[in-house]
Order: sequence, then structure tokens, then C-alpha cells
Amino acid sequence: MTRRTDAHPELVRPDVQAPFFSTWRVGTPERQRQTVDAIARTWESRPWPADDLLSYHVYTGGDGSTLLHHSQWTSEQAYEAFVTSHRQERVDEIDIAVPGIERLGLGRYRRYRSGTRENGTAPVPGCVVIVDVEFEGPDPDRQRAWVDAVFEALASEPEPRPGGISAHFHLSTDGTRVLNYAEWESAQAHIDALAAPGDGVGSATAQWERVQTWPGLKSSTVNRYDHALGLVPR
Repeated sequence: MTRRTDAHPELVRPDVQAPFFSTWRVGTPERQRQTVDAIARTWESRPWPADDLLSYHVYTGGDGSTLLHHSQWTSEQAYEAFVTSHRQERVDEIDIAVPGIERLGLGRYRRYRSGTRENGTAPVPGCVVIVDVEFEGPDPDRQRAWVDAVFEALASEPEPRPGGISAHFHLSTDGTRVLNYAEWESAQAHIDALAAPGDGVGSATAQWERVQTWPGLKSSTVNRYDHALGLVPR
């Protein structure tokens, strides 16, 4: 069966070989809540679809319009089997409850590197920040090199921003994107970090300038989310 949980996903669990992220645009805060409720009803009324699906989490966007979906799979093949046998009936039921949902596409990733703060036990995240970086054309070596440069910049940071808990960098399987799933103590902590001197969270250092001007870097977006729903097998 399907069980609801308030716990955030464990991003570093080794059996997750196919982490997926997708975004739905629903339009308003009220429709965000309605859609989360519809997802919960739809999933909890059915058996857990596959042993290879380890967890499914939904987040409400701070823009009041979007939902982020994160599912953890043991393999892409397991996800494709779910699509064939179980996905459409769930989508149809949710669409009946909340018509007009705009689904903006599914991103397939592999986690590459993670970093967590070292001073004590990490608190429960109060905010999830998704940094989505796109490069000009596929280049897996460039994906990894850019993430490595971010970690070098973080290590050289003269004044680390308070409030950051962890950062989990995922590489898209098509070689064109990097997604950083970052956990923060609160949305305000992230807002304050962005407002500090420098361009973004990083200080105005040579290491961060290198990250921000990386050859082939096409775009970068930052969005804040609240964890709204977690679903796991009972």
C-alpha cells in the first residue's frame, strides 16, 4: 500500500539510480493546494505501483503557481514499466479533480556530488531551492567539471552564508543540464544569502566568477519550494 510521510527524501541513498524531476504549472495557490490533495487521494487509494519506486515527493513553488515533483527510482526501465501500466490512470484522476494542469516536462538525472554542512546534525529543511543550469549542447565532461568548480568555489568561500544545509548536484542524462537540489533552513535564509554582496549565493571571488562565466553556460534559474507531500511504500 501507499503511505504518506512528512519526511523529506534521502537524496544520497545508494539504491536511487534514476532520480526524476518535473514541474507542473497549475496557476494559483488555491490550485496548488487542490492539486496536492488530488495527488494524495489518487495515490493513497491505490497500491504502491512498484518496488522499484522508492519515494515520490511533491513541492509547492514559492511563485504560487507551480508544483515540483521528485521521484526516486532504482532504474529508468522501472519507470518506463510504470508509465506503461500505472501512470495514465493516476493522471486522468488528477486532471478530473483539477482541470487545466500544464505539465512542463520530465527531467531524467543521475546524482553526481553532494555536500552538507559539517557543524552538527542537519535540521529539517524549511525550504528547498532548485537551481537549474542549462548548457549549450550535450557535454557530460562539462557537466561534471562545472559541478567540481562549484565545490571548489564553496571550499574557498571566505564568508559562508548561514542557513544552508546541503546541496545535491544532479546531471541530466542528455548531458545538457545540472540540477542542484539545495536544502535551506528557511526561505528567508536563502533570500538573505542572495541579497548579500556578490552575484548570487557565492561571494565576489575569482572562483565564483569562474563558475558564473563557464564556457557554454546558457542559462541558470533559481526557484524556492516547500515540501508539501511525501509518498512511500507502506
